[in-house]
Amino acid sequence: MEPDKPLPPPAMDRARQPLAVVAMGGHAFMGPGESGTIAAHWRHADAICGQLMTLVERDYNLVITHGNGPQVGERLLKEELAKGSLPQMPLDVLVADTEGSLGYILQQALLNQLRRREVRRYVVTMISQVVVDPADPAFGRPAKPIGPFLERAEAELRRDTLGWQIVEDAGRGWRRVVPSPRPVKIIQRHMIRDATRAGHIVIACGGGGIPVMKTETGDYAGVEAVVDKDRTSSILAAQINADLLIILTDVPKVFLNYRKPNQQALSALTLAETETYLREGHFAAGSMQPKVEAILDFLKAGGKRGLITSPALLRRALDGEDGTHFIGRV
Repeated sequence: MEPDKPLPPPAMDRARQPLAVVAMGGHAFMGPGESGTIAAHWRHADAICGQLMTLVERDYNLVITHGNGPQVGERLLKEELAKGSLPQMPLDVLVADTEGSLGYILQQALLNQLRRREVRRYVVTMISQVVVDPADPAFGRPAKPIGPFLERAEAELRRDTLGWQIVEDAGRGWRRVVPSPRPVKIIQRHMIRDATRAGHIVIACGGGGIPVMKTETGDYAGVEAVVDKDRTSSILAAQINADLLIILTDVPKVFLNYRKPNQQALSALTLAETETYLREGHFAAGSMQPKVEAILDFLKAGGKRGLITSPALLRRALDGEDGTHFIGRV
C-alpha cells in the first residue's frame, strides 16, 4: 500500500470565508423503523456527509453539531439494566460517550468524502462542554425526550419499574424525558472558531454538549441533564460569529398547520413574522418549535441568515429553491 500524499499546510487564516454552523439530529444516523445498529450509523453518516459536501464545494468554513437523543437514551437504559453488576455512569458522562462515538463516525465519514473528492482539508471532533445555570427551572421539570420511541404500554412499564418520567412525543410514540437546561456558553468556543479559520471542519457540541456548572469553588462539575442541540447550536453560532445557521431535519420546510388540510409551506420569514408565528403557537413543542426558536435567537444575537430544510434538499435550499429561509436585521 502506498503511503498517503502529505497534506499541504492548512491555510493560516480563512476568516474572510463565510462560516456555517450545521445542526442535525441524532436520528440522522438511523432511518425510520431502524434499530440503530452501527452499520446503519455508518451508512447514514456517509450519506449525510456526502450532502454536506455542497458546503465544502462552496468554500464555507464549517462547524457541524449533532443530536444524540436515541443514542444516549439507549446508553442510559443499558446502565439501568446493568445496575448491580457494573459501576453506574452519570448522564453527563454518557453524553460525553456519545459525543465521542458519534463524532468519530461523522469525522471518518467526512474524511472519506473529502478524500474521494481530493479535497485537502482536516476534520476534528471537539469534545465540548456547555455551561448551564444550576438555578434553571428545567431541573425541576424534565421535558427533553431521549431514547427510542415506544408503545405506551412499554413506556409505562419502564416508568413503573425503572422510575422513568415519560411523555408522548409529537404523535410518534412515547419516550423518556430528562432535564434540559438552557445553554449559557460553550467553553471551547474560541478553539472551535480558531480551528475553522485555519480551514478545518469542526464537529462540536455533540448531543448539545456536555452540561456543566460552576461550583462554589469555581470548578466545573458535570450535570445530570441533556442540553437541546438546536439551542446549543444557536448559542455557538452566535458566539463564533457564524454567517449562517442551518438546521437539518426530516421535512423540506417549516409549515403552518402541519399535516392538516390547510397546511401551508413557508419559504422565507422575517424576524417579526417568526416571532408572530411562535407567539401564536404554530409549531409543535416537541419538534419544530425549538428549531425555529434556535434560529430566531441566533438572528436576534446578530446572525445574518438561518435555514431549515432536509439533508437531501440542502443544495437546492442553498440556491434559494427550497427550504425555509430566515432573514435577520438588515
